Amino acid sequence: MAAFARRARRTVDIWPGWVDALSTLLIIIIFVLLVFVIGQFYLGQALSNRDQSLAALNKQVAQIGDMLNLERKARADLELTIGRLSSDLQSANQQLEVLGQVQAANADLTAQLQDRTTENAQLKAQLGSAAQLAERDRQAIAKQVQDLSLLQQNIKAMEALKVSLEKQVTELGAKVANSDSEIAKERGLTVEAQAQAALMSQQLQDLQRELEKLSATLDASDKLTAEQKAQISDLGKRMNRALAGKVQELQRYRSEFFGRLRDILGTRPGVTVVGDRFVFQSEVLFASGSAELGLDGQRQLGQLALTLLNIAKDIPPEVNWILRIDGHTDTVPIATAQFRSNWELSSARAISVVKYLASQGVPAERLAAAGFGEFQPLESGNSADVRARNRRIELKLDQR
Repeated sequence: MAAFARRARRTVDIWPGWVDALSTLLIIIIFVLLVFVIGQFYLGQALSNRDQSLAALNKQVAQIGDMLNLERKARADLELTIGRLSSDLQSANQQLEVLGQVQAANADLTAQLQDRTTENAQLKAQLGSAAQLAERDRQAIAKQVQDLSLLQQNIKAMEALKVSLEKQVTELGAKVANSDSEIAKERGLTVEAQAQAALMSQQLQDLQRELEKLSATLDASDKLTAEQKAQISDLGKRMNRALAGKVQELQRYRSEFFGRLRDILGTRPGVTVVGDRFVFQSEVLFASGSAELGLDGQRQLGQLALTLLNIAKDIPPEVNWILRIDGHTDTVPIATAQFRSNWELSSARAISVVKYLASQGVPAERLAAAGFGEFQPLESGNSADVRARNRRIELKLDQR
């Protein structure tokens, strides 16, 4: 029994170990399940983020595709623009060649104008000298005429005295015929009268010689006056020719100016050419009822100012040119706090154009602004199209 008891005590009880193993296995399984659940959660989050990222990437791909299409379209437009620019460059090169020829002709005309200016200065000096000489001749002629008038009065007095003496001689002859006794007495008086008559005849001859000299002087003065008049007339003709040449030169620069503007602005909507004027529709430059230039209007006026400055470099300073800006409105009346009438609106718009051109470097003394309101329409009528055409800004290169 003692041995069996000892053998029984030696038997190992495995149930606690089994329980411990099962507990450990259960904990491991629970831990694995927990890890699996957490992994599934994070995997779901990752898949959700991946779907969102994939959607965002698809959206970006679509945007990139749109941008690529726009880029392709822009590239096509750019190629067309490059083609047009190449054509414009060829035209500009041709215009530069023509401009070189024009500048050479301008240099010749400038030299000729300088020669004409020097010649005009000399002619003006000659005209001043001739005027002074003519004034002196007029004074001398006036004095000679005064002396001649005095001599004529003396001649008349002497002729009257001669007639009186001849009458006395006749009376004495009658007395001699009637009375011989008085001949001796009257003889002395007759001799004295004859001496006085001879003296008067001598003075009369001297006066006649003076009259002949005065007549010769007057003829010479008339001839000199005629020559001076001919010189003055010739000078006037030369000055008229010089002025006509300047007018023609201004017309040539005006044609060149409008030709360049026509190349730059002629094909744009809202810009037309009427005679010798460029006409901008008001909507191109200003908003309705406003006198403030818009961005598109500033861009077009900037090109106009650049063209005007390029032309102004070639215009000689003797040509007194001016660019006139005229503002016009339609017949619809306006009465705002800023503009009480269409006159004020048209004047304010013209002044805005003048100020902008001056800010671009155009000399202010070469600019003028005028407002005509609705009183100088291009077309008569009251339709919307007619009113739109009458709302305009006109530019004209003129001579001051």
